[in-house]
Amino acid sequence: MSDTTAYSKKTMRVLLYLQQGELTEHQIYSFLASRVKDEQNSSVLRRIAGEELGHAKIWQKLTEKEVKTNRIKFWFYSLMALILGYTFVLKKMEKGEDKATKAYRSLITEVPQAKQISEDEDRHEQQLLAMLDEERLQYVGSMVLGLSDALVELSGTLAGLTFALQNTRLIALSGLITGISATLSMASSEYLSAKNSGDKNAVKSSMYTGIAYLFTVTFMVLPYLLLESYAVALGIMLVVVIIIIMFFTYYTSVAKDLPFGKRFFEMALISLSVAAISFVIGILVKRFLGIDI
Repeated sequence: MSDTTAYSKKTMRVLLYLQQGELTEHQIYSFLASRVKDEQNSSVLRRIAGEELGHAKIWQKLTEKEVKTNRIKFWFYSLMALILGYTFVLKKMEKGEDKATKAYRSLITEVPQAKQISEDEDRHEQQLLAMLDEERLQYVGSMVLGLSDALVELSGTLAGLTFALQNTRLIALSGLITGISATLSMASSEYLSAKNSGDKNAVKSSMYTGIAYLFTVTFMVLPYLLLESYAVALGIMLVVVIIIIMFFTYYTSVAKDLPFGKRFFEMALISLSVAAISFVIGILVKRFLGIDI
């Protein structure tokens, strides 16, 4: 009698699920390894891929069946890696292993070796992931600088201009001029700061700062370019601010293993507080100066 006949149907389904998961992750890691230019990172990814394939073969011996890769999962994570970076995706995959962990636990009674395999996999993959050194993560500080400065400065500027001008086209024009000028100024300041600190990659630091700033400016000004109502544009702009803060905070919290909640609320509170103060200033300036556009 084969070993597979000793397993219940539920256990067999779990084994096949784990087998497919390991095979799919092997394909994802292999794909990323072929795309990464840095040889050290590529080597780490190939090692992880090899371990995943080894785990898949262990499960295959128990199930005595072949499974196919989960193509949807493969393409989804591969695309996300190309957009957000492979370190983010790999750590996201590791953080989303709750279902697999429960599956391992459910197997221990019938498949005793499942506990050891699970522990080995967690230990090995965490060690390997810690070895990854993705370039964009080295410049997260520069991106945070550009992003946070743009959010605080421009949200305040646009909020103040909204009531002072009450014309979406004029607000958008003023916002773009201010935003582009501030982008160049911020990138230049980051370059000089990094250069004076002896950073050999001062140009890259300034580029990441400038790109983050310009990206933020574009999305914050966009509502004023598309809408006629300045009040609605202001509301959407503030929603955009929250979304940008949420997205980037989540990205850095996953990629760099940082807490999400505190950092998100702190940044959101600062940006919205500055916007509110600037909005009041815009009202006061318009009223006391008697300017009517």
